[in-house]
Formats: sequence, structure tokens, C-alpha cells
Amino acid sequence: MQNRREFLRNSALLAGAAALPSAAFGANKAGGGARVVSTWDFGIGANAAAWKVLGAGGSALDAVEAGARWAESDLCNSTVGHCGNPDRDGVLTLDASIMDGDGRCGAVAAIEDILHPVSVARAVMEKSPHVLLVGAGAQQFALEQGFEKTPLLTDTAKQAWEEWKKTSQYAPQINVERSKIPGNKENHDTLGILAMDANGNLAGACTTSGMAWKLHGRVGDSPIVGAGLYVDNEVGGATASGVGEEMIRNAASFLVVELMRQGRTPLDACREAIARVVHKRPQASKEVQVCFLAMNKRGEVGGFALHKGFVYAMQDATPGPHDKLIDAGSVYSTTQI
Repeated sequence: MQNRREFLRNSALLAGAAALPSAAFGANKAGGGARVVSTWDFGIGANAAAWKVLGAGGSALDAVEAGARWAESDLCNSTVGHCGNPDRDGVLTLDASIMDGDGRCGAVAAIEDILHPVSVARAVMEKSPHVLLVGAGAQQFALEQGFEKTPLLTDTAKQAWEEWKKTSQYAPQINVERSKIPGNKENHDTLGILAMDANGNLAGACTTSGMAWKLHGRVGDSPIVGAGLYVDNEVGGATASGVGEEMIRNAASFLVVELMRQGRTPLDACREAIARVVHKRPQASKEVQVCFLAMNKRGEVGGFALHKGFVYAMQDATPGPHDKLIDAGSVYSTTQI
């Protein structure tokens, strides 16, 4: 087994998702200095929704909310929003967080029958003295704020749950009904989205339905500020995807931002955070996916994952295709853990 120093040296040789040079970022025209990045291939759709805000000169905070709302309602995915798979009791619960670069943040966890948990999270941030509301209390707050109660569990998700109950095999991994590596591109989960607006302000959001067949009441990293999401205008922002327990154990998104504060590029910060996860739990790291996506205050972007399969989407106003899908670097199967 290699030590952490060897891990970093070897992983530096891997073909990662290169951080974009600040010169290219400065060349943006129509959108000013605006840029948005999101996890996974469905991030392209989320970015398009966010770009409607950013391209018109809107704020990064409004943009990430718009992108997350798209994922919660327009997208039909078994791990995000209204099409999500339920927990082991057949209950669909949703988690979301939102944060701006000035440190304001809000989140909801284990909320039921509310279509847009990210907007409830923003209401927690702006209209309450709290950061995180959970369960029935989160739903009560949403209803008081004018959100509608809407049954969200789809027939497809219910049928998948009924099929799962035949064996009821459960492990704390993402969507255990699938045979692929937890959290890879065939089996992705959280939408994490980061944006910088034309004024240089940063914001981020996360939204998810969490693990399929999880214990009722389980909460992952997405609504935990510092784990699934962290943003600081002085440094940059980071978001995470994969098995949320690993992000919580390592305060992972906060760690990525702090590594950028120390001078790492977004790519190097993501890669070093992965090394931290592996160093602490090398055996578990062979079985779970951990992914990070980061953007610094200059608009440079980088992503890295423990296993192959993590991709992220980017959109800005540079010449050429505006919706780019980028393969992130990975460690496992290439470097011995």
C-alpha cells in the first residue's frame, strides 16, 4: 500500500481534467466573466438554465438556483428531484443546499413532497435565522413560505422499490440496485453546480434525492455546508458527488476550497482531497465513488474523482461550443490504492 506522498506523486501523472487558464476566462465577451459548471452529463441542461440568468447579466446565486430547479423538475433522473428513488420504506425524501460567496447559506434535508427543495433552501437562507431545516419542519416552513405540497413519488420509482423489496439487499452505497461502480456515469447522483457572474461573485447549489433504499432519515452530504458544497468569494467554490458519507467524514468541499486558498489549482485541490479520502479509508475507497468539482475566483475549473466515470459540464461565453462536457481524472484502477 502506498503512502499519501506516493499517492499524490503518482496521481499527478494521470490525465486529469485540466484547469482552464485565466487568460481564456478573461477573453469572455457577451457574458462578461460569467461561467457555470455542473456535475455529470445532465449538468449540460442545468448549465443551460443557469446561463439564461448569467448571460443576461444576472447574479450567480439566481443562476445556480435556476440550474438546480431545472434538475429537480425538468430532468427525470432516479437520483435527483421528483423522479428520485425512495428510501427502504418507500418514501421519497429530497435534500438541497445553496450558498453564496459572502458566506450566506441555507439547506433542507429529508423534505417530502416539495418540488423545489433548492428554493426552500434559499428561503431558509434569506427568510429565517437558520441554515438547515429537516424533515417535517422543513416541509412546514416550505408551506408557510407559499410552496405547494405535491406528491412526487413516480410510478416508475415505486415499481423499482417494489422490485427491490424482493431481496431487500441494502448497503450504504448509491443506487445499490445497479451493478455499476457506485456514483459512476451510469449511476450518478447529486447535481452540484457552481457559478461566477459578470461581477466576479460566486455561488453554488446542490440537490439530490440521495441513496436509493437508504434508511429512512438518512442524510448525505448535499445539504451539509462544507461537505457537499462550499463557496468563498475570496477563494472559490467546490461541490462534491458520490457517496455522501465520505464527504461528510472529510468536510470535503471545505477542504477543497481551503487547499485552493493555500495556492492549489482547482484540479490539484480536488486531487489532493481525493488523496485525503483514500488515506483515511483505503479499503472503503475501493468500493465507493468520490468526486469533486471546483472553480476558483479567477474562473479556473478542475474536477477529479476516485474512480473513472466522473464527468462535468461547463458553459461560458468563450468562442466555440458553449456547453462542454469534460472527463475528470481518476485514480483507482490506474494507481494502486
